[in-house]
Amino acid sequence: MEEIKDQNFQQENEELKEKEQEQEQEQEKEQEQEQKQEQNQERDLEENKLLKEKILELEKQNAELKDTLLRKVAEFENYKRRNENEQINLIKYAAEPFIKSILLVYDDFERSLKHIDDENNFEATKKGLQLVFDNFNKILESHGVKKIDAKGQPFDVHLHEALMQQPVDGVEPHTVLEVIEPGYMFKDKVIRHAKVIVSAEPASQDDNQQTNE
Repeated sequence: MEEIKDQNFQQENEELKEKEQEQEQEQEKEQEQEQKQEQNQERDLEENKLLKEKILELEKQNAELKDTLLRKVAEFENYKRRNENEQINLIKYAAEPFIKSILLVYDDFERSLKHIDDENNFEATKKGLQLVFDNFNKILESHGVKKIDAKGQPFDVHLHEALMQQPVDGVEPHTVLEVIEPGYMFKDKVIRHAKVIVSAEPASQDDNQQTNE
């Protein structure tokens, strides 16, 4: 009986020990889990801190970029406004250089008129008007305005406007005989066609006979 009791006691002791070991293991596991949770929490806190710092940095950069963009937009608007004003003024006062040149001729005409009143000399008046004309011609040429050379030239529909045709002996057909109104070019553009009289084809013998009849 005593042996049986001893065996039972030993068995109970072993079972208690096993339970104690199991409890210890569970406690260790719980402690490990708690440590892991703490580590995870610390890691999460650190990551949240880094994320907040990154968000603040990005918000700062975003604000700086917005400020830069607004300043660039304002600068572009100012540039655009200045450019538009310059273009408007350029168009508005485009003829200013030409007008300044014309004023010189205007002054010459005024002086010539005063000279006529003072002296009333035909030769002096003619000479003065010739000087004014030459000066005016130089100004026109300096601004790209040039008279079309027409008389004696082959008729060109791009340069000339024929008012009439007439046959002339010894002159090639379609040749400009006379200039009724001179034409002008501005740089490479015709601004006024020369109005001219053009030589016609010579009349045939049959036409002459019919005319004589």
